[in-house]
Order: sequence, then structure tokens, then C-alpha cells
Amino acid sequence: MSDLLPVLDAQRRLLALAGPVEAQTLPVSQAAGRWLADDIRALRTQPDADLSAMDGYAIRFAELPGPWELVGESAAGSPLGTAIAPGEAARIFTGAPVPGGADTVMVQEEAASDGKTLALDGEGPSAKGANIRKRGGDFDEGDNLLLAGERLSPPRLALAIAGGHGTLPVRRAVHVALVSTGDELVPPGKPTGPAQLPASNAYMLAAQLASLPVEIHDLGIVPDTMEALAKAFAASSKADIIVTIGGASVGDHDLVRPALEEAGGIMEFWRIAMKPGKPLMAGTLGGAVVLGLPGNPASAFVAAKLFLEPLVAALSGASHPLPRFHTAPLASRLPAVGKRTEYLRGQRVGETVEAIPQQSSAALAALAEADVLICRPAHEPAAEPGDRVDILPLA
Repeated sequence: MSDLLPVLDAQRRLLALAGPVEAQTLPVSQAAGRWLADDIRALRTQPDADLSAMDGYAIRFAELPGPWELVGESAAGSPLGTAIAPGEAARIFTGAPVPGGADTVMVQEEAASDGKTLALDGEGPSAKGANIRKRGGDFDEGDNLLLAGERLSPPRLALAIAGGHGTLPVRRAVHVALVSTGDELVPPGKPTGPAQLPASNAYMLAAQLASLPVEIHDLGIVPDTMEALAKAFAASSKADIIVTIGGASVGDHDLVRPALEEAGGIMEFWRIAMKPGKPLMAGTLGGAVVLGLPGNPASAFVAAKLFLEPLVAALSGASHPLPRFHTAPLASRLPAVGKRTEYLRGQRVGETVEAIPQQSSAALAALAEADVLICRPAHEPAAEPGDRVDILPLA
């Protein structure tokens, strides 16, 4: 096992093979889910005036408990327009600008009014400035709102828009070519013989990447010949990432490595100290990163989770592309780990997790049941119920 590359070392080497793709400016309606290519500064102050946090009345705190003369109202988008004088108050609604002269909002539940005059009818506001959202309480013009390398989640997108932006600098979509290798594969829905399989892995991987900013180019099923693989590599010349599925091991029909070298590519590393997914291969071909995934579905899925998804994120400009693990207590015992880090398909059981009994790398039904990967580092001793383990959520 001394020639197997540790997972973290392999991830770092993979991400070092290419930098982020080009930046582009997109309207905010198209920017969700992209990674920012530049810092975003506020072009305005939020809120841009003192605003009421409640429905009630704008008053001077020093004049409590009243009475006051009501002189108008302030609503969101329709301010009073004048300052209130001593002894005056104004009806005010949530989100409305606080009129000049007022320094506090008294909530309507603690007020008595006949439409012309107002008095306190309750405990009243506890301090000057109560129930007011102060100008700049969220951010001020010129503040740095977001950093390059952050992903535009829904709240971050809203923050950028609130900061005055209608367009945003982001990384373009990453072009991913998928190449399914194997004479045993047939297209989905077609009849299969005893030695044949439906080609499901490419669709699984495309679904894995669906939430990322990618353009998928599925090149279909490629026969196990050097000529066919060479044509597939040539057809992928404009891709940022070329993903081959199957054929990356050492059998007589595993031709991805020699085909890559025949096409002028370079293999950077091969064979990872992980289970499943050991035969993973990485290299370059022109300006593309080539990632050779194992053909067994659980191996392909786990390898894609740990390598392909982070690679897409890195090329998209992510400042932290590697997956983030959490911890959870075990529901049942796990045996000691051998020389490779294990990624067990698991399920949540209340607040705990447990491994699914079937861990074969070819078992799709068990993979479909999993909602977490349980990470067990190499050489770890047996883990007992209640011990905390690293998990990677899948759903």
C-alpha cells in the first residue's frame, strides 16, 4: 500500500492542476450559485434612514406619557415629509421612515388614540430609540459585503442586491465532459444481455453536479479500444474537466491511462488510499484536467464527491472547495480500519448514524439508501456506539 496516495494529498494535487476559469459579469437574476470573482462593496447604506421596526406612533421619548396631537402618518415608501414639533406625534408603520423630531416608536398595542390625540396606555417604550432600526444598522456605503471566492447563496445574493448591485462579477460555468467506457454498457432503457449493464454512472454524476455552475457534455458510451478513447479525448478538447468513468485500473481492457498518454496527456497521479475508489486517476490534457473515476457506481459516486465536486468548485473560484465534514455519534459498532481511509455509506438514525450493511462498491440499492458518508481514517481502531465519527451529508 506504500504507493497509494493519501486522500488529502491527492485532493491538493488535483486542485493544483488548474486555476479558476475566466470571470464574467452577470445580471443578479442569473448569478445565484456562482462564486464571486471579486469583492463586493456596498453602493448604498442599508437602511438609508431611521426606520420603524413596529406599527405604532413616532414620538419624543421625553414627552411620555403624552398626550400628543396626531399630525399625519408615515408609511413604507410614503414618509410624513415634515418633522414633528414638540407635543406632536405621527402614526407610523413597520419599515416607514421616522419623521424628524421623533426619537422613539411607541407600539400601537400600548397607545390610546381617537384619531386626533394620542396617549400612553401601557408600560410604553423602555428607552429612547426603542423600536427604531437605525440608519446604517445593516451596512454603510463602502462597506465590504462579500469576498471573492464566496458562493452566492440566496442570502448573499440578496445582500449584494440590497447593496445596490444589479450585476455581479462571477466565474463562468465550468465545462465538464463525461465519457463512459465499457463494452458491457448499453444506453438507459435498452434491453440488456447477461453480460451487459445500463449506463447509469454518467447520469448519476450529472445529477451530482446539477447544483453547481457547470455545463455537462455527455459523450456517451465509448468502446474499450484505444481508437475510440482517442476520439473521445479529441472531442473533449474544449472542456475544462474530462471525466472518464471506468477503465482506469490495470486490466487488459482498462485503457484510459494509455489512451490519455497516446493523446498527448500527462498522468499526474493514480491509486488513492481510499475505499471505495482506489483506482482513481488524475492528469491533464491540454488545458483540461482529466479525472478517471472507477466504474463501480459506489466507487464513482464517492470519488466524485471527494474529487470531482471540489474540482468544479475550485475551477469556479471557490476559496474553500474541499468538502466540510461534520461529526455524529454512532448507533452501532464499526470494526477497525485497514490501510485505506474508508467512506462507508450510512444513514441517520435520529441523532446518530450507522453504516448500511451492504458496502459493496457495485451495490446501487445500498448507495441509494445512504444519506451520509461515514469517514473512517486508515488504521483507526474499532468504534463503539456513542463514539463520534466524521460524516459527510449527502442529503
